[in-house]
Amino acid sequence: MRHYKFPKWLKRFYPRAIWNFSSRASGKKIIYLTFDDGPHPNTTPWLLDLLKQYQAHATFFCLGKNAAEYPKLFDRLTAEGHTVGNHSQSHPNGLKVNTDEYVKDIINAERSIKSHIFRPPYGKITPGQHRKLKKLGYRVIFWSHITYDFDQKLPSNVRMEKIKSATKPGAVIVFHDSEKALPQLKVELPQLLEHWKKLGYRFATI
Repeated sequence: MRHYKFPKWLKRFYPRAIWNFSSRASGKKIIYLTFDDGPHPNTTPWLLDLLKQYQAHATFFCLGKNAAEYPKLFDRLTAEGHTVGNHSQSHPNGLKVNTDEYVKDIINAERSIKSHIFRPPYGKITPGQHRKLKKLGYRVIFWSHITYDFDQKLPSNVRMEKIKSATKPGAVIVFHDSEKALPQLKVELPQLLEHWKKLGYRFATI
């Protein structure tokens, strides 16, 4: 079963975490595009070229191991006006590791990613891990809609319609900067950017 957004009851366990920026975008057609798991030598250059074509800026939640492996590509993200965030060093599932191990992995990513906005891999993080990260100065960023662009079994028309219906001022939308997502992105993201542009949306960074 696919969960495109978090249920309201679950949000109570993560005070001050960010799910959307509806108040910031009040009365303005602004959305927040985010890309997880990069940088990637095939996907990231294509994404950056496409975003530049539409004068769109995004937030890239990067893995420390990838930022360290592709430093020039990582530097290109900020050089072109995008924001970077911490997505951990090695992509652990917070529900399967203890708090100390989880936090250590995130701190390890700081060696390559100088950012204190953090997105939990898989969206999986315990309340205790969240509290510890807040004490360390991190702001946890979830999302209002995840696109499932990595899911090749999901029909493109279904994914596109769900993304469009979830688009509203302040929405935080998750895509993936990964090899698995690239075939879907190449077909769908240009269409979505064109659609949003026609509707008058602007793209802000977190």
